[in-house]
Amino acid sequence: MFKLVAGDTPACNTDVTVSRTRRRGSLPGALSGALFALAGLVLPAADAQTVLTMSSWVPPSHGLTAVFLPGWAAEVERATNGRVKLRMLPKHPAAAPGTFDAVRDGLVDVSFVTASYTPSRHILPLLAELPGSGATAEINSVAFSRIHWKYLNAAGEYKGVKLLGVFTHGAGQMFTKKPVNTIKDLQGMKIRTGGGIAEEVARALGASPFVKPAPESYELLSTGVADGTFFPFESVASFKLETVINQATVFPGGMYSSAFGFFMNEDRWNKLSKQDQDAIASVSFENVAHLAGRSWDAADRNGLEVLKKAGVKIVEPDAAFLKEVQVRSQPIVDSWIERATKERGLDGRKVFNEFHEELKRVAAGK
Repeated sequence: MFKLVAGDTPACNTDVTVSRTRRRGSLPGALSGALFALAGLVLPAADAQTVLTMSSWVPPSHGLTAVFLPGWAAEVERATNGRVKLRMLPKHPAAAPGTFDAVRDGLVDVSFVTASYTPSRHILPLLAELPGSGATAEINSVAFSRIHWKYLNAAGEYKGVKLLGVFTHGAGQMFTKKPVNTIKDLQGMKIRTGGGIAEEVARALGASPFVKPAPESYELLSTGVADGTFFPFESVASFKLETVINQATVFPGGMYSSAFGFFMNEDRWNKLSKQDQDAIASVSFENVAHLAGRSWDAADRNGLEVLKKAGVKIVEPDAAFLKEVQVRSQPIVDSWIERATKERGLDGRKVFNEFHEELKRVAAGK
């Protein structure tokens, strides 16, 4: 016979009732068995919950790891009334460029990766990486999200995973160990980039770019393998680069950006109930663009302050330098338009123009 104490589950209370009734000898055996079976059904209900894993390949202090992922996870838990929770893995299960495959293959349920690391697979997201995009991460992310779901998603570049959102980081700038005041100063300079549009821009300006994941930047700069790197302000603080660079060259709107996909393992998504899928969708898509964009903008502001405190020289290009960068970058824009048209069947020019109109609408608060 169970002893009833505070906190007993309904199942335990049923057992107490059965025991007391048995002493009176008045409960038929069949009914007793039914009650015990019912008690067995009640117990698992308290544990009915889906726990999804998530991971990040940037440091724990990075805004994506410390702010965006936990924030989105909390919204998922609230939207599903606690039926779905997310657990952060202590270590990312793959090198950063392999994140798409890691999620597709089930090594982790939820993560993100920049299209710059997989430019042959993800051509269309490079739209949001082109020079002269949004002034802030949130503006760029929201405009990109709207254009993605309207035009780009149908091309299936994220086939194999359940895409939950797209976003970008803040305006990409140039950080160097030596002064850069003209195009001539950049010639042959070894610049670490994440690939994609940033690499193309660096090459167009006459630098000697190479592609390495962001977390390797400190070692590359401190050992002299790299003379500089292209990053948003946030990354300077996240990867502690303020001690290994001497100048930040700041271009209005940035020289480039990086577009990210945020996705879930497709099998795990398909196993969720329709109710939970709808609940997760309600806090994803454009909401992801706002969440990630805001967290990155806050981190960019912090990164700028870190640079100032470290005494890093912050300069803006003069009109001649700025014009030269724009002229040399134009073929990169033209190339994206051509590839989107020929390789993905879109009207690349129309999509490009509409994206820039959307940037204006988002910047105006629409």
